[in-house]
Amino acid sequence: MDVTAEPLSLLRERTSMKWRTYPDDVLPLFVAEMDFPLAEPIARSLHDAINRSDTGYAPPINGMGEAFAGFAERRWGWQVDPAQVTSTTDVSVAIVETIRRLITPGDGVVINPPIYPPFFELVREAGATVIEVPLVHLPPEATNNTEATDATGASAGWAIDLEALEQAFAAGARVYLLCNPHNPLGHPHSVQDLTAVAELATRYNVTVISDEVHAPLTHSDGAFTPYLSVSPETAETAICITSASKAWNLAGLKCAVMVTASERMRAVIESLPMEVPWRMSQFGLIAGIAAFTEGEEWLDGVIASVEGNRHLLAELLDVQLPGVGFTQPRASYLAWLDLGALGWGDDPSVVALERAKVAVIAGPDFGREGRGFVRLNFGCAPDVLSEAISRLAAAVSSHRSKPESAD
Repeated sequence: MDVTAEPLSLLRERTSMKWRTYPDDVLPLFVAEMDFPLAEPIARSLHDAINRSDTGYAPPINGMGEAFAGFAERRWGWQVDPAQVTSTTDVSVAIVETIRRLITPGDGVVINPPIYPPFFELVREAGATVIEVPLVHLPPEATNNTEATDATGASAGWAIDLEALEQAFAAGARVYLLCNPHNPLGHPHSVQDLTAVAELATRYNVTVISDEVHAPLTHSDGAFTPYLSVSPETAETAICITSASKAWNLAGLKCAVMVTASERMRAVIESLPMEVPWRMSQFGLIAGIAAFTEGEEWLDGVIASVEGNRHLLAELLDVQLPGVGFTQPRASYLAWLDLGALGWGDDPSVVALERAKVAVIAGPDFGREGRGFVRLNFGCAPDVLSEAISRLAAAVSSHRSKPESAD
């Protein structure tokens, strides 16, 4: 199926955050919303719900477990017990509530900067202390094993710092909040790294909460491994939290799932306040089930378009902004760009907005490792992406051509 982004004239009729934050002269490539039309099976399911006035409370016992289990089996060969799938409102709420159940206030929770900015606040909201274990950026020549490479054999470029992670676990961290695939890097963690994490988590009695919301958007040359599928040990020490929200552009509908693989971890989920599942949206549930059961053809079309944009972005940068650092992601539609060579300071997003009218996410929001970086959303039309890079390049040229002011 060919899935293409809608034109700007239609997109600007949307009322979501992406299209109401900035004036029309700004290209909004910041928040993680895609520009593709809604998948037809999802639109149909929502229209049908409206037609039958089906706007009440979402039932806690529903078909989501079977829908997600079927998708996980087809997509990744991961066998999920539908009885171990619990619906909830969204990924962030699930993260906060599960951390609260797993810690004593003040306990440490490990995250891997540069990381999705809300992770810092979600840990604190849960009453825990943030422990930062930054990911390691590896040059291609530093990676020799196939586990740490993508499907093409090229180096994935990133790895978990296992030595530092063990030190954090040994020092008393109780939870590891893993992001797989990693946001903003678009990096699906290797089986080798995930297996090592599982061994460490078992040894130090650390619970891993794996946020896998970007997993359905893994590219054709990437390889995603669900954390709970890595080894038998993960069943006793891990919870997966995911959603159809990112892959099918359903963030505003509010529905996610918490997946477990043991009675021990299911007991953690069952101990959560009753409002955690009850706050789920009826429309989110309906749309999520449709996505997991009928939305794969559309998803494959979106991934093809996103991959095309990924390669286009690399070409545009190579020609127009050759000093910008960019490791091509293997999942999702987010680019982590090193603009340090442009001389735009620790937060280049400010200059990008002011001089180029391109809205991107500030790198420092992702942690200290993000200084000089921005996150750019390329889940858009190719002409929009091309225009954005042209604007950034023009801003660089314009700044360089200005004469120095006299003192």
